[in-house]
Amino acid sequence: MATILEVARAAKVSPATISRVLLRPELVAEKTRLRVQEVIDALGYKPNPTAASLRTTRTGKIVVSVPNIANPFFSNIVRGIEECAQKNGYSVLLGDTCGDRAREERYASMLGSREADGLIFLGHRLPDAVRDTVSRDGPKAPIVNACEFSPSLGVSSVHIDNQLAAKTAMEALYDLGHRNIGVITGYLESPLSRDRLKGAMDAIAQKSDARITVLSDNFSIESGYRLTLELADSVQPTAVFCFSDEMAIGALAALRALKLRCPEDVSVMGFDDIDIARYVYPALTTTRQPMHSIGTLAAELLLDIIAQKQSELRFVTLPHKLVVRRSVGPVPLRGKDGASALNGSFAPEV
Repeated sequence: MATILEVARAAKVSPATISRVLLRPELVAEKTRLRVQEVIDALGYKPNPTAASLRTTRTGKIVVSVPNIANPFFSNIVRGIEECAQKNGYSVLLGDTCGDRAREERYASMLGSREADGLIFLGHRLPDAVRDTVSRDGPKAPIVNACEFSPSLGVSSVHIDNQLAAKTAMEALYDLGHRNIGVITGYLESPLSRDRLKGAMDAIAQKSDARITVLSDNFSIESGYRLTLELADSVQPTAVFCFSDEMAIGALAALRALKLRCPEDVSVMGFDDIDIARYVYPALTTTRQPMHSIGTLAAELLLDIIAQKQSELRFVTLPHKLVVRRSVGPVPLRGKDGASALNGSFAPEV
């Protein structure tokens, strides 16, 4: 009896194409499918039922790769993924990549080796290990991105409108009188960082009196601390807009080290609204992302793809909210007694 390799050689296609003709014929072009079927009939090829079973049996596991599991932003998303997966009978294999490309590839390769049925990645790169799968299966590839948004990735995603969120935040700072603003971004190779920076710059595009200084690094507390010291030494901004709450927490620490008051001397704005944001001093003004919902919807999208309930790419944009607390205030207007004239229209959340 003919083997799958002999059939593939005779039909001048790969063994994978033979398998698709037998298991998922809708994915194969009609001309190719008919030619392959003719060869199968002519050679009398019969697939091994045991091997076919192994190929089609689901593992009941999904892989989730995370750039930094220590970051509360990511851990809240993972919690949403985990809860949705468990409700649907799936287990989660969690991979902390630490932003390392080699680690990203190792976790993504678990999909090709059939150690998992699907992949959710929270970083900005589509791993090379799954590019062929995405190219071959398109929107039916069991791969979803959460947090970032780039149509060029070719996979479904869940995110907020980062450009609009940053634009809203920057407009709030400008409306409070801030004209000298430091912006601390994540690495600009990330679409998320680029979108936020574009939104921030759009907000002041027509404001000739605005002075913006941009510094970039990773999204860590340490980066926020170091870059705020650099801003204070160089341009003395009246406000610092950080692209993550962890960066903003670092910025607050840097201001304390410099004996500068927040917000009386320098305002600080974060992004994400992680749990600790309301408990730092002063409580952090920030943009709230629905982290748990991002995880839940990403998992739902992936499970729909695995169950073959979805045949088109879906880009889900969730709402965000500017949460006003105590770390942002107007540029101080000093009266005769030296007190600040506060702008009551920017009322902090209690």
